[in-house]
Amino acid sequence: MGKLLVLTGASGTLGRFLAPALAAQGYRLRLSDIVAFPDPLPEGASFHPADLADAGAVADLLAGCDAVLHFGGISVEKPWAQIVGPNLLGVTHIFEAARTPLPGHRMPRVIFASSNHTIGFYERGTVLSTDDPYRTDGYYGLSKAYGELLGRMMFDKHGVENVHLRIGSALPAPTEARHLATWLSLADLLRLVIAALEAAQTGHAIVWGVSANQGRWWQGDDAARIGYVPQDDAARFAPLSERGDALTRQYQGGSFAAQDNSRAG
Repeated sequence: MGKLLVLTGASGTLGRFLAPALAAQGYRLRLSDIVAFPDPLPEGASFHPADLADAGAVADLLAGCDAVLHFGGISVEKPWAQIVGPNLLGVTHIFEAARTPLPGHRMPRVIFASSNHTIGFYERGTVLSTDDPYRTDGYYGLSKAYGELLGRMMFDKHGVENVHLRIGSALPAPTEARHLATWLSLADLLRLVIAALEAAQTGHAIVWGVSANQGRWWQGDDAARIGYVPQDDAARFAPLSERGDALTRQYQGGSFAAQDNSRAG
């Protein structure tokens, strides 16, 4: 039988793509979200509603799994009070559950849907590696940086293997000029996830979630360690028009850099 995977955020856009695609590859799936899965369940999949802010529910969700694909939580910029529960508590509960597996089971590998918004306040055209300092463009990006740092600690201290996917713009096709650098095709997303699942060893890895775009701003990651080889290139869609105001066009994080939720409750 295939590996048993937990997929959080299963009812979101990327979860709904990954669930049937991974099932077709022979994986068994335990899908979870706070809202019902809107599509027919893929073969070999089950659905388990859970609130990521509930540590007990998360521990039950991960019991006996081989790996967890943590795509759950708030996926856009929001006020801090809305980010804390699903994003900070959520990823903490995922890692705490992973480091305390059921007797007789190995610790599951954690694959975390991180984001380019961890570095969104670098100017466009600046070529980055994962060694460059964080420059988050909001509370959402800050929560993803926290998840990456938590993964570093959890591997160093407890041996939990983890891969952090700094997802750019995961879309069927790019729709604006920024995406010529940041696009991650859905086919490459699947390749990236499978590489993270099937790598013999990962340690603590950070991989840019981006296709093989000629205009990409990101390099110098752990893609070779996990065997991720993107195949698509946004250049075939060029030219594309710019969108947004001056700040949106200046920074790699796009519209997230132009939003201000600091005073919102």
